[in-house]
Amino acid sequence: MGGTGDDRETDVLVVGGGPVGLAAAIEARRAGWDVVVLEPRAAPVDKACGEGLMPGTLAAVRRLGVDPPGWPLRGISYRQAGVVADHLFAGGPGRGVRRTTLHAELHAAALDAGATVLPRRAEGVTQDVDTVVAAGVRARWLLACDGLHSRVRREVGLDARSRRSGRSGPRPGPDGPDRRGRRFGLRQHVRVRPWTDLVEVHWGPGVEAYVTPVAAELVGVAVLGPPGADLDAALATLPELAARVAGAPREGPVRGAGPMRVGSRARAAGRVRLVGDASGYVDALTGEGLRVGFAQARAAVAHLDDAAGYERAWTRATRDVRWLTSGLVAAATSPLRARVVPAAARAPALYGAVVERLAR
Repeated sequence: MGGTGDDRETDVLVVGGGPVGLAAAIEARRAGWDVVVLEPRAAPVDKACGEGLMPGTLAAVRRLGVDPPGWPLRGISYRQAGVVADHLFAGGPGRGVRRTTLHAELHAAALDAGATVLPRRAEGVTQDVDTVVAAGVRARWLLACDGLHSRVRREVGLDARSRRSGRSGPRPGPDGPDRRGRRFGLRQHVRVRPWTDLVEVHWGPGVEAYVTPVAAELVGVAVLGPPGADLDAALATLPELAARVAGAPREGPVRGAGPMRVGSRARAAGRVRLVGDASGYVDALTGEGLRVGFAQARAAVAHLDDAAGYERAWTRATRDVRWLTSGLVAAATSPLRARVVPAAARAPALYGAVVERLAR
């Protein structure tokens, strides 16, 4: 399909030009489709995230044709009040990569692949049996990659609903939480030489802090916690980490994201497919959002004309992270929280098996 101006036509319309949306655009171009991406923000786009690419995520990024610079990561270290549980990745290292660096390289790769990026917001999504329209672009299919607070998910009626109120909101189970588990993320970079080649996860009384080296003199600190969490207040509850970054200059603003857990009633509606965080998200605790999002992007393109097939592929791609993360978050938000790191230290084989399952 072809076209110009506000009446442009295309095969695949991707809403959201973040890493998952750009991956979907690359996959669709490789499949031979004409692709338009709607993204109102100029590249590169930053986001509050941990910035650690697990080995499987790094492999997926390379498969998309990019190999961003960063800091090698050999494993994961859980740390709490002097108790440490380390696991080194069995399949080789991951990499700490600044979100802006990753986004810039994927953006360039999507353009090189022949995708068109338009600076527009997707408002007023409409569809019929043959086409879907958003922001003046008519397409055969629309891939909604517009994140946790997806406008497309809401407009096509796929937001999860509260059973009691009927209002939009998270739903219980692996596709979304009840209201008690609302968690938010914060991230800022610290100008300091990395002291480790592991992703350190520091467990405090009510927050987890992820320490990810991303360059020779730069470390990202991301905090997951309840509504109203403050980065400096969180660090004050983590003496080991606070001592590491004390007095070090901060780089950039504190960025926030959340609530982490969102749900969707289904992943397809007519000619629309939900991909990545827009399709539902459990929590950032295990750091697998990008790998799962890339797998969903590939599956969505492979099942453009098969909604049921995409639902099955989505379930396979997300099963491990949904159930393992749900279980870990349940422990982290319960009286068992203080036992998570000691249990990992006492059962290194089990802890390592869970890490490997998520890292692959």
